[in-house]
Amino acid sequence: MLEVALGVVLQVVLGLVAASVAYTLYCTVRGLHALIEPPEQVEPRSTWPRVSMIVPACNEADTLEEATRAKLSSDYPNLELVLIDDRSTDGTSEIVDRIAANDPRVRAVHISELPPGWLGKVHALSRGCEGATGEWLLFCDADVHIDSDFLRRVMAESLRRDLEFVTLLPRILSSSFALDVALATFTRILVASGRLWLVADPRSRVAVGGGVFNLVERRALDRTRGLEWLRLEIADDVALGQMLKRSGARSAVFDGTRGVHLHFYRSLGEMMRGLEKNAYAVFGGLRPLQLALMLSLMVSLELFPVVALALPSTTARVAGAAMLATTALSQALVARAGRRGIGTALVPALGPLLLSWFGLRSAVLAHLRGGIVWRGTHYSLAELRAGRRFEVF
Repeated sequence: MLEVALGVVLQVVLGLVAASVAYTLYCTVRGLHALIEPPEQVEPRSTWPRVSMIVPACNEADTLEEATRAKLSSDYPNLELVLIDDRSTDGTSEIVDRIAANDPRVRAVHISELPPGWLGKVHALSRGCEGATGEWLLFCDADVHIDSDFLRRVMAESLRRDLEFVTLLPRILSSSFALDVALATFTRILVASGRLWLVADPRSRVAVGGGVFNLVERRALDRTRGLEWLRLEIADDVALGQMLKRSGARSAVFDGTRGVHLHFYRSLGEMMRGLEKNAYAVFGGLRPLQLALMLSLMVSLELFPVVALALPSTTARVAGAAMLATTALSQALVARAGRRGIGTALVPALGPLLLSWFGLRSAVLAHLRGGIVWRGTHYSLAELRAGRRFEVF
């Protein structure tokens, strides 16, 4: 009797995990297919709307100048770049001033103090908006490289489609085997959970955003509660996309892999530290029980196919192998779409284990510290909970 009951439980678990794996593949394929490809050829226009590219930089001396030169190589005819030195101590300030002195399109902004109740990046973006003159605003991280013709191509397609908010999938550069294994799982989860085909559907609440490239028409941003409403939101880039769509902004996701590239992280340790705040805040909602449940579910779904390979049941072993192959296919499709090698995408289990460890570490540190420390500032869990705008649905 017990053996029969255990067999039924195994079949149910196999079915649930198989459904999850299949749904991930479905979301991956459909999401990647929904990406908008910017046109190679752009029809001439008599006028182009002014775009203010707003770039916050906090201790980015190692990467800022090269990435900013790439941004300034743009052939977009009506571009302004607002370069913000956000309390830097490593020479970033001097680089910002030097670039601004040599290019009239660049305006330097220096921030010496962070007011209470703000995250540094959101505050820097808000300050950058204050003096920006563009009809469109492009929020872009300091280490992002943008090809010379890409902004013009994206703007042309956005105007043709009458869009008001655009984000994109960038090309993520490789750094090491271990990091790429973690990134393969990370990007697969982002693409699948993003349900990208629904972003353009005004009937759906699904919305996304990314600090790499968030392009918004200013009048659409003016219809929202504004950046001040996001002042304590750790996932500010995604929450911006959600806020805009809630206000009716026509949104879309572009394929940016042939025009935008960056290193998300340059080492596994840097990724672990980078997710120190995001993993706990986004996936755990700043509540330990919620995080524990989500981590347990993630580990169970991701690692059960490996466990199934060791079970005596032939059916379980075959199902486990099939599920691992399906997950590897999802990751390979995302890697190929992102113009990355697929070799590390085919490594099972290791990526989920690494991400689960990062999430657990984030939770432990947050509770030991009574909050989250980021860019030298401590934020209590209470204030972050009160300022949370990101929605999981």
